Amino acid sequence: MRFLHTRLKVRDMERAIAFYTGHLGCTLTHQSRSPRGTQLTFLKLPGVDADLELAHLPWDPDFQLAEDIVHLAFEVTDLVATVERMRGAGVSITEEPMQTSSGTWMAFIADPDGYEIELLDHSQAR
Repeated sequence: MRFLHTRLKVRDMERAIAFYTGHLGCTLTHQSRSPRGTQLTFLKLPGVDADLELAHLPWDPDFQLAEDIVHLAFEVTDLVATVERMRGAGVSITEEPMQTSSGTWMAFIADPDGYEIELLDHSQAR
């Protein structure tokens, strides 16, 4: 058995692609349209053999996200610099960098559709 991908519903495909490729190091692998009309984009996640599938459903453009159910986590090497770079680019920082009891640094951002993304920096952990 092998994990392949995770799907996120998005409101604006181009905006979502720009966010994930520009801020989180994903690379676009392919795009298609499902038989029922869903616009699909597959992005290669950095550092793993798995994809992020973005899905735009034209019949549900104003979907609501369930709070605190889904999030993605990415490891970074300089959390403070990463957060500042993202802040400068207009990314929503939902929780500022903080250190956990294990010494790992973490922060949370939101993608353009409101999905929570955890950024983790293990480089300064004790």
